[in-house]
Amino acid sequence: MKRAVFLVTGADLAPEALALLRDHEVVYAGKTPTEDDIIGLCRTHDPVAIIVRYGKVGAAAMEAAPSLKVISKHGSGTDTIDKAAAAQRGVQVVAAAGANAAAVAEQALALLLACAKSVVPLDRRMHAGHWDKATHKSVELEGRTIGVVGLGAIGLRFARMADALGMRVLGFDPYAKQLPAYVQPVTLETIWRDSDAISLHCPLTPDSARLVNADTLAQCKRGVILVNTARGGLVDEAALLQALQSGQVHSAGLDSFAVEPMTAGHPFQGEPRIVLSPHIGGVTADAYVKMGVAAARNALEVLHA
Repeated sequence: MKRAVFLVTGADLAPEALALLRDHEVVYAGKTPTEDDIIGLCRTHDPVAIIVRYGKVGAAAMEAAPSLKVISKHGSGTDTIDKAAAAQRGVQVVAAAGANAAAVAEQALALLLACAKSVVPLDRRMHAGHWDKATHKSVELEGRTIGVVGLGAIGLRFARMADALGMRVLGFDPYAKQLPAYVQPVTLETIWRDSDAISLHCPLTPDSARLVNADTLAQCKRGVILVNTARGGLVDEAALLQALQSGQVHSAGLDSFAVEPMTAGHPFQGEPRIVLSPHIGGVTADAYVKMGVAAARNALEVLHA
């Protein structure tokens, strides 16, 4: 008897996750599948479940897979899945919330510290033979205010790290309940006005698209630091670049971008006050296993319900 198919929009899955799927056939879409690739595989294999690592899963892919019951995200962000189309077809969308929380929060902290301590430009100067001790001053984070936008598993873990540094933590999340004592819930307006640094940990939705823009950046303290390990669409990139060049923004640590992968010639490239990483906040050996297992388990729970 033919086994039901799980389609993975990537080239691999953790062995621990594959062990959970031993009763199913697993089909891979490859390292960088296009939407057309995914549609074609859905048409060929008619999967009961899709585990989304890369690429987008839209209405056409769902239409091509009449047996589809669940779309499971290999991670926490589901903005690459057409959730309205899934709801229309009775397809459940689930996410591995929290599976990569430690990894992403650590990346956010690394980017914050890199910006505050000028790690990248000082390293570059040292390798070029310079010794800037007499002229350079870094930013001390103890006693400064950090604004955390989004207080899910990642945002709360990052907030705890910031608190351990001695920072005052302001948080905004309309859905968060029972926050720890070290997070002071505030409005977004307060985040912009009072923060010395801001870290984004919220999902990308129609309401949050370009949340950081020319208007909100103008409301910030001059010299604010921005960190984004969430989704690139949260930031108006042109407005951020202008704010960096004017000095309104001190520096930015960015792990996600409006269009990915970033290609040669992007305006951020060569800007010394931006620390860049290629959306790898959640990419660790540990998180790879955690996300794979959670994505497989979440899909199986829907199928076996």
